[in-house]
Amino acid sequence: MNVNHNSDDQLRRSLGLGRRSFLSTCTAVAAGAIAAPVLGAAPVHAAPQTENKGGENGKGQVLVPADRRGIILYTVRDAIGRDPGTTTLPSGFRGVFEQLARFGYQQVEFAGYGQHANAPGGASLESVEGAKQLRRWLDDNGLRAQGNHGFIPGSWPLSGTDLDTFKKHLEIANILGMAHVGTGGDPTSSAYKADWDVAAEKWHALGTLARGAGLKLYTHNHDAAYGFLLDGGPLDAQGRPTRSSGIRKLEYFLSITDPKTVWLEMDIFWAHVAQYKFRTYTAHDGSTQTNIFDPAGLVTRNNKRYPLFHAKDGVVNATNGQGYDMVPFGTGVIDYHTFFSRVGHRNYHNPMIEQDNAPSSTNPGQSLEHAAIGYRNLAALRR
Repeated sequence: MNVNHNSDDQLRRSLGLGRRSFLSTCTAVAAGAIAAPVLGAAPVHAAPQTENKGGENGKGQVLVPADRRGIILYTVRDAIGRDPGTTTLPSGFRGVFEQLARFGYQQVEFAGYGQHANAPGGASLESVEGAKQLRRWLDDNGLRAQGNHGFIPGSWPLSGTDLDTFKKHLEIANILGMAHVGTGGDPTSSAYKADWDVAAEKWHALGTLARGAGLKLYTHNHDAAYGFLLDGGPLDAQGRPTRSSGIRKLEYFLSITDPKTVWLEMDIFWAHVAQYKFRTYTAHDGSTQTNIFDPAGLVTRNNKRYPLFHAKDGVVNATNGQGYDMVPFGTGVIDYHTFFSRVGHRNYHNPMIEQDNAPSSTNPGQSLEHAAIGYRNLAALRR
């Protein structure tokens, strides 16, 4: 990896880290990229440490334009939640926004509106006034809020309280200038067609409310949603089907929901975990069938329904049941160059860097360090 020492020194100082601590983290991250690919994936190597905001300073067209590069704030949740009175590190929403903008990010996705009580604005900004404060800080730093993993009622039909809470979140989203509102969970955890039918009914109702507020409602999905739907064959003792036609649960959901009302955010890491896990199913006639999931293929068949992605990377782990361990974006083996090239529509999709395990109990600056690494590697992807 080519190292720009001036850039690294600026990052290290902004995070309040000593050179030894910073270099040890970078070394560990780089080591994570050395692994054999899984299922044809090719490694995306660490990016150069300099990149201009226009994003066209290297050979080839950038795959993700500068104004589409974002991060979900869950990645840096420890920084948002720490007490600014006890550290020189960026803390709270305002300080974290400032740091993310320095890295080059132009978009954020919220994962709730809470922060440390001693941060400017107080512990909770989940209100009209809190949203106005957040919007000022976003605008001050040239950031746009693109979505939120927020409130989706669990019950159906909706209660009056749930409806009021959902409408409050739509109002907050509009104040923040979002184009999308969503959640971090699947429409249902069930494997059965009947439950997905009910989920589709609820999501149509919520999506209609969101559309009336000028917003697109999206569901964010993990690996389970790409498992095979149980929709036929012998029934179990509860009268439920036990075998599959081979359609995946989320594919069925896409087929029965209105593309103008319900949208999706693919977590590309978890989609590759599903590729690893869900390879065979028992057909209605009892035979075992093989069907390898193609995440980019699902997107290309439903392209405009995926306005957002989670861009999360992994290295091979054949012992954890998932196939991958999470690492900073661009230091793993998931082939993002091919993925973004295949799905195209570079001025439509909004990839959000995410790393669930970025916070560290021993290195308080790590999540922001990894956010910087992720930005550089996202910016470096070119045709």
